[in-house]
Amino acid sequence: MALKDPVQESGAVLGVAQTQTERLTAVVGELADGRGSVLEITGEPGIGKTTLLGQLAERAARAGALVARAHAAHGSAPPGQVVEDVWDALDARDAPTARALGPETDAELRDVLTRWAARHGGVLVLDNVHLYDDQSARLMARLVRTPPPGPFVLALAHRPRQSRPVLREALDHGAETGSVIRLAPAPLDLRAISAHLGRGRSGRSHADAVSPSARDHAYTQWRDSTAPVIDGTYTEQLHAACGGNPRMLRILVAAKWDPDEWPLSAGPDQDGMLREATSVITELDALTADAARSAQAAAVLGDPFLWDDVAAVSGLGPERTVAAFTELVEADLIRALPRGGGYVFRHPVLGHVTLAHASPALRANSHGQALELLTTRGAPALRRARQAEYLVGAGSSEARQVLVEGAAEAMAHSPAVAARWLRLALDSLPAGDRISAPRVVLVLDCCRALSAVGRLQEARSLVHDLLRYRSDLSEELRQSAYAVCGELERLLGRHQEAEAVVRTELDLVPRPLPVPLPASVAELVTAYGRVQLFRGAYGEARDVVREAAEAAGDADPTVPYLRALGALGDTQLGLLPEAVAEVTECARIVDALPDAAAVTLPDVLAMLGCAELFQERFHDSYRHLERGLQATTGATRRLIRVNQLVALCHLDQMTGRLESLCHRAAEAELLARMSGADEAAGIAMTLRATGLLWTRPRRDTEKLLELAEEGFSLASRKRGWRAAVAVGLRACAQFLGGDPAGCLRTLVEQGGPRLQRLLPVWQPSLLALACEAALRCGDIDAARGWAVAGETVAEQLGLPVQHQYVRRARAALLAAEGEHGLAARLFHESAESFRREGLPVEHAWTLVTGAPSVCATHGPQRALDWLDTAGRVARARGAQRIHDEAAKVRALLPPATPTTTADAEVATVEGLGGWTASATLTEREREIAKLAAEGRRTKDIAERLFISTRTVESHLGRIYRKLDISSRAALARALDREPRQPTV
Repeated sequence: MALKDPVQESGAVLGVAQTQTERLTAVVGELADGRGSVLEITGEPGIGKTTLLGQLAERAARAGALVARAHAAHGSAPPGQVVEDVWDALDARDAPTARALGPETDAELRDVLTRWAARHGGVLVLDNVHLYDDQSARLMARLVRTPPPGPFVLALAHRPRQSRPVLREALDHGAETGSVIRLAPAPLDLRAISAHLGRGRSGRSHADAVSPSARDHAYTQWRDSTAPVIDGTYTEQLHAACGGNPRMLRILVAAKWDPDEWPLSAGPDQDGMLREATSVITELDALTADAARSAQAAAVLGDPFLWDDVAAVSGLGPERTVAAFTELVEADLIRALPRGGGYVFRHPVLGHVTLAHASPALRANSHGQALELLTTRGAPALRRARQAEYLVGAGSSEARQVLVEGAAEAMAHSPAVAARWLRLALDSLPAGDRISAPRVVLVLDCCRALSAVGRLQEARSLVHDLLRYRSDLSEELRQSAYAVCGELERLLGRHQEAEAVVRTELDLVPRPLPVPLPASVAELVTAYGRVQLFRGAYGEARDVVREAAEAAGDADPTVPYLRALGALGDTQLGLLPEAVAEVTECARIVDALPDAAAVTLPDVLAMLGCAELFQERFHDSYRHLERGLQATTGATRRLIRVNQLVALCHLDQMTGRLESLCHRAAEAELLARMSGADEAAGIAMTLRATGLLWTRPRRDTEKLLELAEEGFSLASRKRGWRAAVAVGLRACAQFLGGDPAGCLRTLVEQGGPRLQRLLPVWQPSLLALACEAALRCGDIDAARGWAVAGETVAEQLGLPVQHQYVRRARAALLAAEGEHGLAARLFHESAESFRREGLPVEHAWTLVTGAPSVCATHGPQRALDWLDTAGRVARARGAQRIHDEAAKVRALLPPATPTTTADAEVATVEGLGGWTASATLTEREREIAKLAAEGRRTKDIAERLFISTRTVESHLGRIYRKLDISSRAALARALDREPRQPTV
């Protein structure tokens, strides 16, 4: 029989490592020298053995060698079938019959193969040799031990678990002695799986690899889609599911594999799965009737299964089931577990293929038998629900109840499965039953599950339909319905509608709140607090959230939600003493939970991690955010994952993990776009632009500023928390991109005259940014005002890192005023503080910024030391912009020779212009520049020219920009004139 051709993937063979292809090339090359070999390819089913054989055959044929290919087939065959297959492959005449196998046949076969390969070299390829009979195995073993002489290659592929002992022994002996070359294809790695999925060829994310217009078109198509997101997380999960096996990978991809439904389902496209699984179906069809029936019953039960359970479900009885299991084990379709006497399919995918391949009638009967068996044994609802979903129908109350119980167990880890089961249960209810308590509970639970997997519009339709009958609902159910509705409106970005919905019901709740707090009221208060939090108006909800937390009591399961919400809200408001205590208490509660319980609270961990980020508890923030990230995927709790990723991006930015920042931001953008959360997508885009501004060369600045601008326009569509965060990110991007005036406009126009509309906990760093931007614009008076405001707010907050931003800004201001000694000391203190706090990028940037002042105070050698340190940090963090800025400052430093203090002060320049650059100055600017270069102070220049000091500073700012300098000290050299001592 002819072998199947190797599968090609993007120009490379899926599942074939480079070292293996090199070894095949060497085997073919040795044929030209008249040398042969025995090649064994061994491994699990589907791992790529046939692909390697195909590669060998292709290379040999291209080299001019003769190639004969054959493989064993499933099913019965006469003894010695390999001889018939080899003769057919060689197209030889007068072949000996299989019945005449013996020494003469061995000799004749070896002689024929020797003559066949003598002139050009020959390669005999035998696949699936584990399926050959005993006589064939003995013949192949003898060929392995004594192959034909000359340029002849014998290549065999087999599954060692199923091969005959005599053949295995010969191959093992040859591998030990070196007469057999053994290749074992390795499982696919993540890069290979990414390539198979159509991404990862250049190591970029999907969002990086396509143009903005194409990306937006894809986002539009994907919006409100229930399909999983093909991102890095999906690839990792798919890798774990397929085990790196190429065949299993192709089957899962064909089934449209969804991580949120695995391992209960291989994917929604069963027809696609069966089309791709033809090789597996061939194995199943080769089984006897009893073995096939047992395999189907095992698939119904799911891994792991016991033989006596299979006997009960299949109806075969113990004796026939044991015989069937023996056959299934020999066929390597099932394998015994090391403990407990249970069995599993060779790979979980086999169970799904087996189940899909079974007849509908057999499946219905088997599921009924399995449900009865599992119910009798008191099995968990999750296992029973897997059977009930195939049995539920109108009037099937037992199966419906099992689905509801199974959904409750699945909600924490598999909300997609829970949503499917709850929807089935809802559809099975009698017609006309609209407002019964069981139905209302089902609707609300289904909405929560749909929300968790990002199917927001579907959930919204369900709950709005329910609220048509709100007057007929009990108080508790009505409160829950309004809470669910408000949360959905918030997730859809409709903050005004969300507030109105929740307030409608919250205003009916008596105050003070009842003790103990009813669960429905806790849910309503939590929804209200979240709405106001994202609106940037948490102060309106603070009192009721704190009251609810007190009324709930320590044992109430809603306490972690309320405490985390209160901690984040107080932090957002800048009420740090209360917020710090609340975060500490919330962390104590969450840290005491085992992982199994903690991962059911990803929103709590997200809120706690964000609060810790704002409070500069970076280690704890990473810990809680990444712990919560384990419970979210591209579809499961998609919007919570977006918030987690965005918070982690902020952390990565501050702690200098720039590569991680860009990857996380790309994933967050994709998830947010797919969920219709444009504001979150905008934040992610602006974060990515900021990260790339640090890492990309200056030639990319314009494009990255456009990306930041696009992100800002999305994030600021509605007023709220995200819009306030976006202001700071956009301003930072403009500053890094060389637009200090734009940075100032963004801060003032969007944040208010004193930036009072921005997040209080980040106001000091933003005021410091405004100070440095004003200095770049030449407005020293404005810079002084920003510095004072920043110092005042930083003192009130008491956050160490925020204080260092303000200290660096003050140092820059002192440098601009010529006070380099004090400036150098402040630069040193802030740089060291940034280093100790684990902010390497800010540490390096501070060293570069302060190098001119250090040069002026301590000489160029000390400044060079600072720049060297900054360069090392920049290289380690991939911060190309810092490296470029350091090189620019280094080029402007004088030689490292002893200099006077006055000379050193002149050397604190950031750019060189010369008289050719001064040609761009106006008459008045040139006049002011000459006076400033002579060392005259602003007041002296203003009195001499009869203008105000503010006008002088404004002119100097324009002069600095035109000459590409940033301080008065650099002006003399920029104009190529010797400075004079300042007048007193």
